[in-house]
Amino acid sequence: MTGPFVLAGRTAGEISAAVEAGVRSGALPAGAALPPIRAAAAQLGVSPATVAAAYQALRQRGIAESAGRHGTRVRPRPAVAPARGQFRLEVPEGALDLASGGPDPRLLPDLGPALARAAAEVAPTGYATGAGYPPLRAAAREILARDGVDATELAVVGGALDGIERLLGAHLLPGDRVAVEDPGWANLLDLVAALGLRPLPVPVDESGPDPQRLADALRAGARATVVTSRAHNPTGASVTAARAADLRAVLSARPDVLVIEDDHAAELSVEPLHPLAGATGAWGFVRSVSKPYGPDLRLAVLAGDATSIARVTGRQRLGTGWVSTVLQRVVAALWSDPAAGATVAGARAEYEARRTALVAALRERGLTVTGRTGINAWLSVPDETTAVARLRESGYAVAPGALYRIATPPAVRITVSALDLPAIPALAAAAARAATGALPAPAA
Repeated sequence: MTGPFVLAGRTAGEISAAVEAGVRSGALPAGAALPPIRAAAAQLGVSPATVAAAYQALRQRGIAESAGRHGTRVRPRPAVAPARGQFRLEVPEGALDLASGGPDPRLLPDLGPALARAAAEVAPTGYATGAGYPPLRAAAREILARDGVDATELAVVGGALDGIERLLGAHLLPGDRVAVEDPGWANLLDLVAALGLRPLPVPVDESGPDPQRLADALRAGARATVVTSRAHNPTGASVTAARAADLRAVLSARPDVLVIEDDHAAELSVEPLHPLAGATGAWGFVRSVSKPYGPDLRLAVLAGDATSIARVTGRQRLGTGWVSTVLQRVVAALWSDPAAGATVAGARAEYEARRTALVAALRERGLTVTGRTGINAWLSVPDETTAVARLRESGYAVAPGALYRIATPPAVRITVSALDLPAIPALAAAAARAATGALPAPAA
């Protein structure tokens, strides 16, 4: 059993290391408040400046965050591996998991044929020939071109977040400001913190980021912005043609800003793509295969301007080198397989039916909810802790909105991946009770 946390150290490095060890061990759980700077300084016999420097280092590494008047606290998902995975969303035994956010395994294509094809074609290779698989690149350029994205310059990266991280690292330095969607993808918000970047929140409605608020963030010094093209996580927003035109108009006045687009839904989206690619001189468009084809396929294609792609691929050579060409062959085989395509089309229709039915059922009960595309619905609630707890009592695990938002009001994210259509009325009734503070119905 983990004992209570005891702050220790004489230097900023020793103090921050002690806090990090406490987070790893579980002695400092997510959300735990760190001692006030002056109190910690008096306890340790050091200057307040030493403690302040230690806390600043923890914030820059994405382990802690400022809590305003409440001081400094451990982030909900700090950038340090815990000893026992205590920062994962808890799903009680017997509860329906509507919190994890992944695709429904029942709707993923069978990887067997693609793996067999890749195994039959693959041959031993060396370091000099392992960097790329031309058929994958050719297919990616054709697919992206159909959606209006110029993929003349292309890189293959280890998933959407890997591509985003490499783009941010290619252009920004710790302390730089980044305009991020609010609410937005929790992993991205955590990554921004871990990179030492400063997020500037841009509110999102069902048509995408607010153009005026994006303009405000750019005037406030944002050097980059990250926009989700479709199936926004967590709200289900999708950038419309009109909103894309407005965003392009804002961005065109700042050609020096890096624009990153995340199209993680790809073939699963029922909404057409309205890209921002090329609105500024520095841009990157990331399309992942994890949601349509399976989370274990850690691959995304990254199109962008020549300088950005050159920086990304150059940095890759100094580290991982390349994404496995075996994996590239598997993805290329899936893209060209009619059976896999049919499975993805079926999943697209099923997710659309589930989410649409859930949103309608929640609205029928007078609840405020968004969910235009994708696999998530964003339900406004008066108090997240109460709503999450009451839904858990009713047998449903949902994600607290605090993981995804900066300045927007409380909400919970409900993922439809594990939700079959017949189960929606009961969930909507439980959500209505949770959102209004009513007690759950007694078990039959």
